[in-house]
Amino acid sequence: MYQGIHSQHAPKAIGPYSPAVKLGDFVYLSGQLPIDPLTGELVKGDMYEQTYQVLRNMEAVLQEMNLEFRHIVKTTVYITDLSQFTKFNEIYATVFAEPYPARSTVQVAALPMGAMIEVEALVIDTLAYEAQMHHHHHDHDGCGCGGHHHDEDEEGCGCGGHHHHDHEGCGCGGHHHHDEETCKCGKPMDECKCQGTCEGDCDCDCEK
Repeated sequence: MYQGIHSQHAPKAIGPYSPAVKLGDFVYLSGQLPIDPLTGELVKGDMYEQTYQVLRNMEAVLQEMNLEFRHIVKTTVYITDLSQFTKFNEIYATVFAEPYPARSTVQVAALPMGAMIEVEALVIDTLAYEAQMHHHHHDHDGCGCGGHHHDEDEEGCGCGGHHHHDHEGCGCGGHHHHDEETCKCGKPMDECKCQGTCEGDCDCDCEK
């Protein structure tokens, strides 16, 4: 079931509808009118003032979900006079950046309360995805298969193998310890007199 979204900093709905509804990651923002939330009345002024108020009201509803204008993917603009469209665009462009959301614009005969402009929007809540990507890039510096690089202690590839400064190993778990090399007899090199160089023709301890 979807959730109704309301804001104390945006105008109250003037009918049986929610200022916005949220269903999963999708948010449907109802058409916002240039109403001052403090007075409940239409703001006085021309297209500049009305457009500015509409955008402020949209922002207030978005902030209730910790969202911003950048989360809007599509707007629909209803305007009573297309000759005022340039003025509308001047203010509209101050809150959006490339890539701009998709948009449809329709001239209508009239809008509620005698407004010149109304804007509705489709919004996608990507906050969880953004947090996941931030965590991945800053806390896990590794290859795609899961290997990690630890700054000083060890290095590893995706197979799970690690390179420690005192030993090396591959993903199968085999290790080569620099201070524990063995000769053919199986003794550590530091205990074998021939150091593994004989072929059975010396009298070192390992051949006896």
